[in-house]
Order: sequence, then structure tokens, then C-alpha cells
Amino acid sequence: MNDTANQIQWPGESEAYRAARDELLAMEIDLRRRTEAVAAKRRNLPPGGEIKTDYVFQEGARDIADESAVREVRFSELFADGIDTLVVYSFMYGPSAKNPCPMCVSLLDSLNAQAEQLQESIGLAVVARSEIQRLREFGRERGWHRLRLLSSHDNDYNRDYRAENEKGNQLPMLHVFRKQGDGRILHFYASELFFANPEEGQHPRHVDAIWPLWNVLDLTPGGRPADWMPSLHRATHA
Repeated sequence: MNDTANQIQWPGESEAYRAARDELLAMEIDLRRRTEAVAAKRRNLPPGGEIKTDYVFQEGARDIADESAVREVRFSELFADGIDTLVVYSFMYGPSAKNPCPMCVSLLDSLNAQAEQLQESIGLAVVARSEIQRLREFGRERGWHRLRLLSSHDNDYNRDYRAENEKGNQLPMLHVFRKQGDGRILHFYASELFFANPEEGQHPRHVDAIWPLWNVLDLTPGGRPADWMPSLHRATHA
């Protein structure tokens, strides 16, 4: 038990509340240790496999006045000068999908808000199989002005990195790559928890660590609503 636990009290709390809260605090301290242990284990992974090819993506040319302009960008060009780490999220928005995945959209809403700060330390890209104009149009409607949106419509990135199955269904994978001093690009990490069988009543939770929505709800009395998922339509309040 952390010795500081009994030094904390809140207005009007009962002895029963304090005892239960101290017990929970001990569990939270243990979880913090475990979380850091997992992060340290992740950081110490040995080098993964080298990328199969220098994939070519389509990108809306945001720095060109013509908003319809499109350019090709290679995977190796996604690493900014002086930055050796690249995080790639596979957005479930296939060429035949009427709408993108609402869960992915919720996650990307959050990442968009933090993209500028993240890109001070890492590269960040969002890849989807839809053609670039369709992808860019949705991003514009959603207000994703800070995310780098790339179309993999004409390459095999999604298939090679398990963001698309043999039936062509899109999967929400998160990957981390690292560029070596000799220029080789190695796979570092994938959110493989997605493929592990979830325990009863749980979703995969493979990217929950970067998703504020669920982390906030986990702090509330009701927790994660059992019969609710994010919607593409944003709620408005008077």
C-alpha cells in the first residue's frame, strides 16, 4: 500500500469509501508498474523484418494551391529529416465501402488533435484503400487538417501488413516502423492484440492506449456503455 493513500481525503467521504478507494489505489499503482513494464518490453523488441518494398502511395498535395492535385510519395519519404520512427494507422475505408468505420473515425478525431505535437518526435501517417480524392474529401469534411492521409489503392501495403484479409475486408491495424542508419526500414511493432481472442464482453482493445474516448469512460460509474458505439454524426448541444 502506498503510504500517501491515507493522507488523501475528499469532502464528505465515508470510511467505507476511503477503504475501498485505498484498495483501488493500490491496484492502480500496480497497473502503472505493469504498464511501464510492458512499454519497456516493447521498447526493447529486437529488430523486425525489413519492408518488402518501398511502397508508393497517393497523397493529396496539401502544399499546392490546386486542391485536386495528387502526388506520389514513397514509404521511405514518410520519414522526416532527423526522425527515425514512423507510426502508421490503417483506416478502415475501402474503395467499395459506403462509409468509413465509425470506430476508426473516432480514433482519428483524437489523433488529429495531437498530430502536430506527435510529429515533433515521430512520423505519423493514416493509410486507407479508398482512392485519394475520396479519402481526402472525407478528411476535409471531418476537419482532419493535421493528419497525413495516404491512399494505398494501388499498392500491397494493406495486404502485406494484415490491414486487409483475404476477402478484401479492411482491418484497423497500427504499425510502427524504424529507419536504420544505413537507410533500411524495419518493422518495429504491430497491434497484434487485435488478433488475440478477446475475453468475454471485451473488444480487442488493441489501440485503446491511444484512444481517449474509452479511457475517459473507464473512469466513470457506468464505464463503457454495452450497447453504444461512436457514430459518424457528431452530437450537437445548444
